[in-house]
Amino acid sequence: MSEESHGSHAGRPGSWVAVTIIFIGFVVGGVALCIGPAWVMFWVGVGIIVLGLLASWAVHLFSDVVLDAPRVIPEIVDYTLFGSRSTKRRGGDAGETLDRPTATDPQQTPHG
Repeated sequence: MSEESHGSHAGRPGSWVAVTIIFIGFVVGGVALCIGPAWVMFWVGVGIIVLGLLASWAVHLFSDVVLDAPRVIPEIVDYTLFGSRSTKRRGGDAGETLDRPTATDPQQTPHG
């Protein structure tokens, strides 16, 4: 992927084809169980699922990952039972000491 890529939830077309084949197999098998059970139709659905799994292997479905922009996790401050702030911080005494949480600008992320 390029350095400027901010990620996507869309997926590649080949991945969508593989998932669609698997989904069709599940629908065929499910319908077969509901109308009978019609075992021949059920096993046809299983065969379609196997074809979809082979297609997902061929298009490297599991390498089609979602890459999000880096996120800044806000500081976690410990508050007492009555709402006053204590000196405990995430990471102990050497941990974070920011006065306020930091976050990314939602307009700069791909999902803003």
